[in-house]
Amino acid sequence: MELLVVGSGAAYPNTPGTASSCYVVLHDGAAICLDLGQGAFAGLAGRLEPAELAGVVVSHLHPDHFVDLVALRHYLRYEFTPPRRMRVVAPSGLRLRLDGVTGEPGFAAGTLEIEDRGEGHVQVGPFDLESRRVTHAAESFATRVTLVAAAGGPALVYSGDCGRAADLVPLIRPGDVLLCEVAFGPGPVPVPDLHLDGSAVGRLAAETRVSQLLLTHLQMNRDPTATLAAARAEFGGRVSLVGDGDRIAITG
Repeated sequence: MELLVVGSGAAYPNTPGTASSCYVVLHDGAAICLDLGQGAFAGLAGRLEPAELAGVVVSHLHPDHFVDLVALRHYLRYEFTPPRRMRVVAPSGLRLRLDGVTGEPGFAAGTLEIEDRGEGHVQVGPFDLESRRVTHAAESFATRVTLVAAAGGPALVYSGDCGRAADLVPLIRPGDVLLCEVAFGPGPVPVPDLHLDGSAVGRLAAETRVSQLLLTHLQMNRDPTATLAAARAEFGGRVSLVGDGDRIAITG
């Protein structure tokens, strides 16, 4: 598998060209999208054909993780005859959120095939997705992505937004690649149970023995260098802060 970072920013990125959360997992011509925050559709469409995604998986219902589904719906509806459809796996309530954003009841109907997300496994294309609830918003999920045909092979674990590092432990196996939010940078954490900082994520990576730690979702005005140093002080393996456009091989 390969990870394509389309959007690495937090809720209000301040660097031109940076979108909010959007991560594409690819394998042998197939792809799924993990989250689709503001500004992400342009980066997605500029790098691959959005209509060919096997599906979009939403971690939670904060706009910086789902709101560019509006742009995706318009694209699928108006760029193709007949309109294309897209599978969307998301926490319950997404349909109403999209209706509220657009002021159009039934906005997703006929284009976005939304199914409610829960804990456990679901297959999207060639990928197996294992979901666990995490502490953040009302319904927030972290995701472990593996290939259905390669049980026991390399996996990517995506934290979504998470306020307690311990919530992620049940998803992570030794050798996994961990893509983890580090919104509060080097710390300290100003609000409990909302986001993580570098030290907490580094300790998590060390405890679970991941093969690689990828930091993302850093809030503006948090020091990237100090954030990396905080994580590396706890974890001696490979650590990097991802950016939009990065491509990373998912290997154990």
